[in-house]
Amino acid sequence: MSIRLLIVDDHPIVRAGLRSVVERRGFEVIGEAGSGEEAVALASALRPDVVLCDLRLGEGIDGVATTAALRAAPHPPAVIILTTFDHDAQIVRALEAGAAGYLLKDVATEVIAKAITDAAAGALVFGPDDERLITALRAPRVALTARELEVLRCIDEGAGNREIAERLFIAEATVKTHVVHLLEKLGVGGRSAAAAEARRRGLI
Repeated sequence: MSIRLLIVDDHPIVRAGLRSVVERRGFEVIGEAGSGEEAVALASALRPDVVLCDLRLGEGIDGVATTAALRAAPHPPAVIILTTFDHDAQIVRALEAGAAGYLLKDVATEVIAKAITDAAAGALVFGPDDERLITALRAPRVALTARELEVLRCIDEGAGNREIAERLFIAEATVKTHVVHLLEKLGVGGRSAAAAEARRRGLI
């Protein structure tokens, strides 16, 4: 029995390319969606086995929210996230939302075929170099406030306390307080280590 696919991407040419690739491999494409909202509606009506979903979908809900909605359905399909960058922090969020794994858009066709087959069988889709993502998923989640995340992103960009204060329109003393909290929450001893740990955990 052929595996039934739904392709979700906001670029028609990407959808056409994916359709061509997977159909040549013997999979059945039962629908295409250009947005997360459309994907959820189509999946409810068509009941695909696997959904190939872009991480960034332009206007409307993104790939993470789409994944969560699809996996919460009465007949949830396996969801494989498509992305351009393997360091995107949203990948971890999508996996936490229930995605079976992710694929880079430039992978070989045989990798796509194996990922679809594995996901349809209930397996996680991880490549040979995905130890970083697995580590991030296993790491205890760190609850950061929106402001702490802003400060953390500034630190990752190399900004000092004064520059961060100017960027965020807050006092430099407030920045220092946020930095102290970040170091404590991430369990590290310095700013560069905080940025590295945040990347490892998929926070930025």
